[in-house]
Amino acid sequence: MELPLDHFRLIGVSPSATSEEILRAFQLRLDKTPDEGFTYEVLTQRSELLRLTADLLTDPESRREYENMLLNGKSGLEFSSNREVAGLILLWESGSPKEAFKITRKALQPPQTPALGSSREADLTLLAALTARDSAILEQQLRSYSNAADFLHEGIQLLQRMGKLGDIRKELEEDLVALLPYRILDLLSRDLNDQESHKKGLSMLENLIIKRGGLEGNSKSEHKDYLNQQEFEVFFQQIKPFLTVQEQIDLFLELQKRGSLEAGFLAFLSLTANGFARRKPEKLFEARRILKKLNLSGLDSMPLVGCLDLLLADIDQASARFSSSSDENLRDWLNNYPGNKLEAICIFCKNWLENDVLVGYRDIDLKDVDLDSWFEDREIQEFIEKLEKKSNKTAIRSNLQSHQIKKESSIKTTEDFNNNLGNIDEKRLPWPGGIKQDYQDDEVKENELNEEFFKKKPLKFYNFLIEKIAELKFSFGEFLKDKEIINRSPYLIYIYAFLILFLFGIGIGFLRNNLKKSIQNESVAERPLIAIDKNQKPNKKDVIQEIKKSPSNKLKSIPDKSTKITPIVLKELNNASPSIEEIKYLIETWLSNKSNYMAGKGELDISKIVKGGLIKRTIEDRQKDIKKGVYQEISSKMQEIVLKSQTSSRIVAVAELNYREKIFTNSGVLLNEISINPLKVKYILGFSNKSWKLVDFVSGL
Repeated sequence: MELPLDHFRLIGVSPSATSEEILRAFQLRLDKTPDEGFTYEVLTQRSELLRLTADLLTDPESRREYENMLLNGKSGLEFSSNREVAGLILLWESGSPKEAFKITRKALQPPQTPALGSSREADLTLLAALTARDSAILEQQLRSYSNAADFLHEGIQLLQRMGKLGDIRKELEEDLVALLPYRILDLLSRDLNDQESHKKGLSMLENLIIKRGGLEGNSKSEHKDYLNQQEFEVFFQQIKPFLTVQEQIDLFLELQKRGSLEAGFLAFLSLTANGFARRKPEKLFEARRILKKLNLSGLDSMPLVGCLDLLLADIDQASARFSSSSDENLRDWLNNYPGNKLEAICIFCKNWLENDVLVGYRDIDLKDVDLDSWFEDREIQEFIEKLEKKSNKTAIRSNLQSHQIKKESSIKTTEDFNNNLGNIDEKRLPWPGGIKQDYQDDEVKENELNEEFFKKKPLKFYNFLIEKIAELKFSFGEFLKDKEIINRSPYLIYIYAFLILFLFGIGIGFLRNNLKKSIQNESVAERPLIAIDKNQKPNKKDVIQEIKKSPSNKLKSIPDKSTKITPIVLKELNNASPSIEEIKYLIETWLSNKSNYMAGKGELDISKIVKGGLIKRTIEDRQKDIKKGVYQEISSKMQEIVLKSQTSSRIVAVAELNYREKIFTNSGVLLNEISINPLKVKYILGFSNKSWKLVDFVSGL
């Protein structure tokens, strides 16, 4: 066997060494015999090889001939079969453990496999284990941790196959475990073009974290003896910058599924970074959904969610989030900020993105955050516009009195945002605000029955009409037969038919005129606050002006409980397709009557225009105020109303109100005052019992 070794390396001297230096090195090598457990036979052969080398190099003639051979390209030394193991030991000792391990491993495999139980087998197996260990150490010194792990792994497999040296194998296994973090770092820090190494590193990282029991290290693991929690956190901070943002999202979401709360928070940050850096606002919805489900102790999530609301152009919602923060220092900073509150929130969001969100990713390099460019991006603007349109079709739940309401309608969103737009938190808002409770389910069912009735009504009318025509045809035929008209001249039959049709047309016209007058009279009667001129039709503008002049807008700040206020009462709105003025008039009448009732100025007798569930809800709120010994003065002046949708059984309108609410004790002491201008409120009207009634409303759109 030829080994990559020369006599100078074998004995451990340089080619320029003198004879004295060679003899000194020879003696040191003899005195320093390997004590790892090699057989006496192989150690004797090792000593003999050292003696032969010393003799050759100390003889001037022999040395000159050998040096000439080296100059002519001679490399390597030939060893007889009985001295191969001794030569491999010397190669290992000369500082070439990797070469020694590869040759030794090959010598243990067929067809060179030594005899079972022989001294050669024992020496080669021990040498393979030692050279594998030293090769790994050498690779670690070169920071080639993955190669070092490969040597350890091959050495362990070889010892398992040979079934020997269990103690050494255990040491190699421990070394391999301790090497794992460095191996992962080595694989992930390589160029991204080396996809195979990168994927291997990702898989190892995930397995390491799972075995530790998540990022928190909640389970007992073999790695804890070599990598405690503090060391792991340092290691993980080194790892993160070598992962792309999508790789981190996938990793953290998988760890969150396994119960890691910290992974859930990191997934929230990664999704936010991906959404902002890649201009994907839908990722912000997913990030917010994850954050809302987290229950990390000590985490104040309100300002973080507020930043997401700001990026989605929901200024009011963002402001409410920051105001709900449990961080007193943050609230004080916002309240004492020299500029407006929106400017302060933008500064907070910008710093948060720069320092906490957009750092630690291989494929994101945003040092400066520009919120203006975010909002100026066309795709962002289109997304926000699409979101606003969809939010007009989705019921918004209010948390005014910590009640939960059901959605007023089930709107199917687009495929991209189906899971993200379903749970939108609303800020706390004053009255008016929809607090839909269980007893309103009957109203929903009633609306569904009304819609079903209108769907089936044309069919029923058609069947009724066919039946009556058949009866008329039969009666008319019997009449002609009795009068023997059929047997008369055809001309007479034509005359009779013409006269009958003529009289029938006159009758239809007469009934139509009467019906039209009846409807007009009823329509006029529904406006009792307007003076009616018999020669002039009521003008819609006059209706609005009269509403503005109504006493409901002139309430005193502290009402006199003994004074009886006559509420404005609207007759039933029977028009199948009411105008926007009629809808506005109904809503303003509801606001006026409710304002009087909440101030303790009368009863709430508006069942002709408001559904029972809404009335019951208002009464319950008033009873709560009575128990507290307070009353409310509410001023709601409508500035604008827009019709959003209208069907045969449902009308949705959005109004802007100048809203002011004052809460007094029964003795007249002002406790609180709220003013919102404008306050957007969605009103829902339903058609029930041949009239339109206010079913529900939602404030704070």
